[in-house]
Order: sequence, then structure tokens, then C-alpha cells
Amino acid sequence: MMTLDQVRAFVAVAEELHFGRAAERLRMTQPPLSRQIQKLERTVGVTLLERDNRKVELTEAGRAFLDESYRLLALVESAGDVARRIDGGATGTLRLGFTAVSAIGVLGPLLKELERSLPGIEVILHERVTAAQADGIRRGELDLGLARPPFDTAEFESRVIFREPLCAAVPSEHPLADVAHPLTAGDFDGEPVISYNPVQSRYFHELTVRFLTNAHPRVEQQVHQILTAVLLVAAGRGCALVPASARSLGVQGVVYKDLVDGGGDPDGSEVPGQPVELHAIWARGRRSPMLRRVLAQIGRMQLAAQP
Repeated sequence: MMTLDQVRAFVAVAEELHFGRAAERLRMTQPPLSRQIQKLERTVGVTLLERDNRKVELTEAGRAFLDESYRLLALVESAGDVARRIDGGATGTLRLGFTAVSAIGVLGPLLKELERSLPGIEVILHERVTAAQADGIRRGELDLGLARPPFDTAEFESRVIFREPLCAAVPSEHPLADVAHPLTAGDFDGEPVISYNPVQSRYFHELTVRFLTNAHPRVEQQVHQILTAVLLVAAGRGCALVPASARSLGVQGVVYKDLVDGGGDPDGSEVPGQPVELHAIWARGRRSPMLRRVLAQIGRMQLAAQP
């Protein structure tokens, strides 16, 4: 079987065209060097070097084998470098889940920063709602998610990476569109409201219910996605509570109004004015070197003002 030591020995002799100089270069004596070349030629099945007492020359087969030897040794060296970079987290593939609205204010800056600071990491994107991201991480399809709470903290580790206010999206022809002051829950009393599915969009469902606790709106629709809610608002089907980043969706026929206290966090840990959280989540106990470097970079980013 051909070995790397035999290939390196052949390259040294082929470059020096002298066994003595090649042996000195490899810090070995000449007899074992000759045996390495003989074993290599037996393995390959051809004569690679013509040698006599006066000179050493490459055969045609030897010249072709020298080119392949260079490629082989370069591949071995680069393979070791790749392995070291992966072990250090500087290279690899990050399978990243995200929600549609999280892409507005967070995904773009995050991808640019990762490309700048960790260019060896390839990011593959998967758009999924939070529940589907959790399933993907659980099954090993995703490494990291940009998701909304709640999620099982026994299964997932997390870090808050973005906070923003809750606001109201109202049809541009609705009377509330012209109200000068921030809206209160009472302003929605008797009004048609587009809410969220309590299972698939539990987070925004609970934010909406909490803010409107003391009001009596008419819930007309329950949707899964923020964008769907905004499109229904534009169609005049009702008002909706949405994260402030939804203002960037650019949907015509919608006016965004501030709320009196910005809403509240459904888990009870209220953040005045900035109750809507986006978390980075990953499987507990599965923090690879690459993921550690990505999380460290996310921690250094200023994606939003943190209280």
C-alpha cells in the first residue's frame, strides 16, 4: 500500500535528482530512502526513476506521477487545515431558521456580519414559524433558530437578540388612523380585530389577548403569520397588533399606531415599551465550536437597544 512517506520521499528525489541530497533534505540516510522508492514503484507497478551510478532521471510515468504527488500532498495539507478550522469553529455550514418578520430587522444585518467576521461559514436559510423551527432543531435539521417564545427551556437554550415595541396596524380609512394619541385597549372596544392562532402563533396571540384584556373587540380572523394579518388589515377586514418591524413591510393601505404602553410580555417579564422579543435558540447541550463562534458574534452585534 502506498504511504504518504513514500510519496514525500519520491518528491524529494524527483526534485533533487540525487538520492544523497534528497536523504539529507529528509533527515534520513540513503538506504531507507532507496527502499521507500522501491516499495512505491512496486505498489504503483511502474518505474518512476531511472538511476545508475552517475545520474537519476524521471521516467515519463515518473513525471506524470510527480504532478499527481504534488496534488495529493496539497490535498492532505488543506484537509488538515479544514479539519483544524472546523474544530475551531471558523468554517462549516450553519442551518439557520427564521420567521418571516424577523428577517426584516435582524436577518440582513446578521448575515452581513457573519460574512464579514466568519467568512468560512456557509449559512443555509430555512423560513419556518417558531414551532417548525423547534421541530427542525429537535430532529437535527437546523443548528440555530431565530424564534419567538415560548419554547421548552428543558430542550432549548436561548438568548434574546432583539426587542421592539408592539404597535397597532389599522386600515388607512379607519377612524383610528387619524387619532393623534397612542392607542389604548379601550380604543378597540367593539372594533373588528385580526388575532393569531393560539397554537401556531401562540406568542402573538397571547400578546394580543393581554393588551386587549379590558376591551371587548370582535375577533374576525385568526392567522398564523404577521404578514397575513397586515394584508387583511390593508383589505379593511379589521385591526391587528403587530411588532413595530412590520412597518417595513411596505403594505399600502395600512397605518401603524403606537400603543400606550407598547403591550406586555406574555410570560410576565414585562419590558416597558419593548415587549416583543426575538430569541436565538439551539438544542441544549449541542453547542458545536462553529455555533459557539456564531453566538459570540451575535452577542457582539447591536441589533436593538437592550434594557
